Amino acid sequence: MNFEYFIAKRFIDSKTYKSSISAPIIKIGIVAIALGIIVMLIAIATGIGLEQKIREKVIAFNGHTIISNFDANNSQESIRPITTKQEFYPQFSTVNGIKHIQGVATKSGVIRKEDAYEYVMVKGVGADYDWTYFKEYLVEGELPDFTGKRNEDLLVSRYLADRLHLSVGDKISTYFLKDDENKPPSIISYNVVGIYNSGFKDFDQLFVVGDIKHLQRLNKWEDDEVGNFEVFIDDYNQLDAKDEEIYRAIPSTLKTEKVSDRFYTIFEWISIFDKNIYGIIGIMILVAGINMITALLVLILERTQVIGILKALGSSNVSIRKIFLYNATYLIIVGLFWGNLIGLSLLFAQKYFNLFPLDPESYYVSTVPVYLNLGYILALNLGAFVLCMAMLLIPSYIITKISPVKAIRFE
Repeated sequence: MNFEYFIAKRFIDSKTYKSSISAPIIKIGIVAIALGIIVMLIAIATGIGLEQKIREKVIAFNGHTIISNFDANNSQESIRPITTKQEFYPQFSTVNGIKHIQGVATKSGVIRKEDAYEYVMVKGVGADYDWTYFKEYLVEGELPDFTGKRNEDLLVSRYLADRLHLSVGDKISTYFLKDDENKPPSIISYNVVGIYNSGFKDFDQLFVVGDIKHLQRLNKWEDDEVGNFEVFIDDYNQLDAKDEEIYRAIPSTLKTEKVSDRFYTIFEWISIFDKNIYGIIGIMILVAGINMITALLVLILERTQVIGILKALGSSNVSIRKIFLYNATYLIIVGLFWGNLIGLSLLFAQKYFNLFPLDPESYYVSTVPVYLNLGYILALNLGAFVLCMAMLLIPSYIITKISPVKAIRFE
């Protein structure tokens, strides 16, 4: 057995060690590391989880990149149509990493009932629409089916359903104004087949989803014309690069717009989460490191006579420093173990039981989302361990300044 490890193990197993003056300080050091890991795990898991959840909701309604005509229209309503007879549709084969592309259109209207009315944006979708995101948001009824002939199915949000007192199976009249104000509005009678709740009020209070064929008829478009294309990519982290590739691959009459540019304020806000996470990690590691430095100094002070005896017997400074670093390593590992056990238990409980709610008005989600990944958990533990050990190298240097004669006489 390694000599330094043997001595360190004897220190740790010693009953006098566990009941010594340094015992409370050592326990404080272990608790500091455990609390640091708990806070860092929660900060990363909830920070990334919240960022991803908000980002997913915005992307669900818009795609990662929007392809549209060059025009001065800054509203969300489709004005100039685009033909679907494009080389990039229905499969964007010229650019790798494209998951899906779909043609959609939007048109503003008013849903009116006898006792209430609401301004809405009808999003027209067709057979190519990917309902993956809305499956998660569906709270009542079923998703519409637009793969066949034109139908009057409509998906509305829980927000609008509550405001208009709607239930699945209800029929509602939607009014669409014409360019000529002297002409009466067009009316479509929709059937509410499903109710969704994304928790993102900015979209829930505005969007309903219906058949794109109705909007094509109202706008006097051809069957192969849409308002814009929504492109979904495999990896959000490659959004900038993929948007550039998509722009180069489409005709010069079309443009692209990243979802992060269209909703700049939201994405700029969630990017602050990363800075907060880095700040929390730095503070927690610093606090844990300082506590471990204090614990190590107390250990050295308490074992001054042992250090003198070991030096008198011929042990080098490096060898003695290793003994105390082995001791500190044990304490750090104990702190990491309990920190991970408690922290991950809390995160798993939140992930599966939603113990802690959030205000959707402020955070766009109703419960604290949790993102768990083995990679960042291992990296966090390894980083915390390495940094704490690096911080302990400096105080361990004090051992080289201890005189064997004075140390043996030390009381």
